[in-house]
Amino acid sequence: MRKLTHLFHHLCILLLLALLATSCTTKAPAFGERGYTEKGKASYYSDKLRGNKMANGDRYKPGKRTAAHKKLPFGTKVKVTNPQNGRSVKVRITDRGPFAPGRIIDLSKSAARKLDMEKSGIVSVQMEVVKEGKR
Repeated sequence: MRKLTHLFHHLCILLLLALLATSCTTKAPAFGERGYTEKGKASYYSDKLRGNKMANGDRYKPGKRTAAHKKLPFGTKVKVTNPQNGRSVKVRITDRGPFAPGRIIDLSKSAARKLDMEKSGIVSVQMEVVKEGKR
């Protein structure tokens, strides 16, 4: 009887630990939610596009910190980090693109300057949603 009680006690402890472990797990944020991340390549807009209309209707201004993403809602704010130098910049999604394979975001010239990517033109980045846009 004593062994059975001892075994039951151990099973209860294991069950409690299993319940605690499963309640502590967190799921990754869904697409477009705060904390959602992507890794890939970033490029930036040519100066020739100055004044052109973006997909949200605004005109492109190289001095503003804006960006294009294929699917994130307009108005979403993302933090883009260049892991090679640790620099980051926050931009607002105002346009659609890029459409080149492997690229996840096109940045304004001001944002590209902040990441120190003007000379290379294309860099590997990590992008994180910091403020959700309107759906």
